Amino acid sequence: MINSSPTQSKAISLNVQVRGKGFPILCLHGHPGSAESMSVFTDRLSQKFQTIAPDLRGYGNSRTSRDFEMSDHLQDLEALLEKFELKQSLLLGWSLGGILALELAIKNPERFTGLILIATAARPRGNHPKTTWQDLLFTGLSSMVNQIVPGWRWNIETFGKRSLYRYLLQQHTAVAYQHLAREGASAYLQTSGYARRALAAALKSRYNRLADLPQLQLPCLVLAAEGDRHITAESSLETARYIPDAGWKCYANTAHLFPWEIPEQVLEDIEKWIESKL
Repeated sequence: MINSSPTQSKAISLNVQVRGKGFPILCLHGHPGSAESMSVFTDRLSQKFQTIAPDLRGYGNSRTSRDFEMSDHLQDLEALLEKFELKQSLLLGWSLGGILALELAIKNPERFTGLILIATAARPRGNHPKTTWQDLLFTGLSSMVNQIVPGWRWNIETFGKRSLYRYLLQQHTAVAYQHLAREGASAYLQTSGYARRALAAALKSRYNRLADLPQLQLPCLVLAAEGDRHITAESSLETARYIPDAGWKCYANTAHLFPWEIPEQVLEDIEKWIESKL
């Protein structure tokens, strides 16, 4: 999925949100996503640490005008590490961001003191049902109404639970839908066609980094959702089992967007883990 090639482009300067002071945590978003969609983590973690959340190439405000490969994300992130003179930091990645975090840690182990993987895997597997026109219709209706009245229970019950959100959430709470309105919608709209094509091409390669995980000599926390249809909990658990020093937790009655479903519990678990490792 992520291999260097002769056509690899040069690193670009990423748009970055930096918050707080203290030991740095590099926070990497998923697809579609942006630095802003990581605010569920940075709002809280920046009270004790310095959080650095970039828009990946082709996402958010890190614009590009040409096609690229997934490996170009690594070049951009390594350039970012140099720009901020990050000799050591924690890595936190959600979904695609977790895969990039794994790649960075494997390639630059001396730069990182710990790894937090959220809804991701070194050999990702999903079981998402085929999308129907009804799914798209209800997703569009739910999204439009949710932008006008974020978290409105009538909309959640009438359209949300019949839309594709039913595969991203199991707890259809007002808070989760407010995150969808504030961060999810803009992240989706700002995800470029270049980013979508790069990911689509990468998915065909059957990414598998399991064989390289035993070399990771840094503590890791792997968090997963029992009902994740995009990257299954089983594939996340497989990843945790291959990493020598990995903690594991799977949250019941949640799906791929579980940090937006149960933010307090997830953040409490992350903070406790960091305190035990730093």
